[in-house]
Amino acid sequence: MKQIKLAVVLLLAGTMVACNNSNSNNQKSEAAASAAQNTETMTQKAPFKKKYTNADFYTDGKFNQDVAMKAYKEMFDYYGVPMTKFMEENMWVTDFGLGDFENVGMGGIFWVNDPEHRYFAHEIYLLPNQMIPEHKHVATEYPAKFESWMMHNGWAYNFSEVGEATPNAPAIPESQRPTTISKNFIVQKPGEIVHLKKEGTFHFLYAGDEGAIVSEYANYHDGKGLRFTNPKSQM
Repeated sequence: MKQIKLAVVLLLAGTMVACNNSNSNNQKSEAAASAAQNTETMTQKAPFKKKYTNADFYTDGKFNQDVAMKAYKEMFDYYGVPMTKFMEENMWVTDFGLGDFENVGMGGIFWVNDPEHRYFAHEIYLLPNQMIPEHKHVATEYPAKFESWMMHNGWAYNFSEVGEATPNAPAIPESQRPTTISKNFIVQKPGEIVHLKKEGTFHFLYAGDEGAIVSEYANYHDGKGLRFTNPKSQM
């Protein structure tokens, strides 16, 4: 009988130890999961923000393309966009001759612009709150360019002259207000694709606070068909 009682006591003790170990392991697992979640929250990147101004982009009144390229490369680093050899050799930046790159300008690269097969692929790079001057494309010896845009990173206001004025429009750069006629817009976010509403109509992109990286697809781009509403703008 004593042996039986001893066996029961030992069995109960073992069960209690197992339960305590199980509870301890569960608590450790929960604590580890909570710590991991807190670490992930703490390590999340802050949104990409404007860093440079016209004081940085102009040296003695002349557009400093090296500083502009540096600003875009920092945006690429933030969004994980690799700077390839092709980009190093072919990417360009422009202030459209307006002297206001902080607010009106862009970076870009033509992946392909083929007059024979008449197709075009282009990447558009916009720093935070940077606008492309309002423009349209008209027919030359080639058909008027018709475009579609896909947002990869950041976001932008995609404006068109087609349609009623959209409420709560953002304040576009002051230098563009007197000549810009497009009042209809949507907020284009990553993954969204937007098409030009009508061939030969004015349109423009205006980046939000986080900048924008946009792919553009179109038929052949003939620079002779480019028209700006701001007569001072040039490519």
